[in-house]
Amino acid sequence: MKILILHGPNLNLLGIREPAVYGSMTLKEINRMLLELGSELGCEISIVQSNCEGTLVDAIQSASGKFDGILINPAAYTHTSVALRDAISAVAIPTVEVHLSNIHSREDFRAKSFVAPIALGQISGFGADSYLLGLRALCNHIKK
Repeated sequence: MKILILHGPNLNLLGIREPAVYGSMTLKEINRMLLELGSELGCEISIVQSNCEGTLVDAIQSASGKFDGILINPAAYTHTSVALRDAISAVAIPTVEVHLSNIHSREDFRAKSFVAPIALGQISGFGADSYLLGLRALCNHIKK
C-alpha cells in the first residue's frame, strides 16, 4: 500500500509558527511519526510539502496509478483552492483531509473546506495526532 502525504503552505514553519494554535512539534517530527506509523501499518509513505498550489496539484495528478491513498493537510488552501479540490476529484484516489487545529472553532472563513466534500473524511483539532488518526483511517479504508 502506497500513501502520498501532502503538507500545504506554511507547514514548513511548524514549531515556530503560532505554537499556541499549531503546537510546538516541527514538520520533521510529524513526518518521522508518520513514517513510523506507516511502517507499522505496512504502508510505503511519500511526503511532499509545498507553499505553491501548483506543486501540490502536480503531486496529486502524478499520484494517479502510483498511490493507493492521499493524506492531505491543505493548510490555507483548504479555504481557497478549487484547483486542489478538482485535482483530488480527477484522480479519484481515496483522500483524507487533516488539520492540526480545529478549523471549525476558529475564524468563520476557516470552517469552509473545498476538499472535505470530496474526501473520505476530515480530522481536525488533535494536533499532530490528526495526521496519525488520518493515516490509520485511510489505511483501514484501503484495506477494506
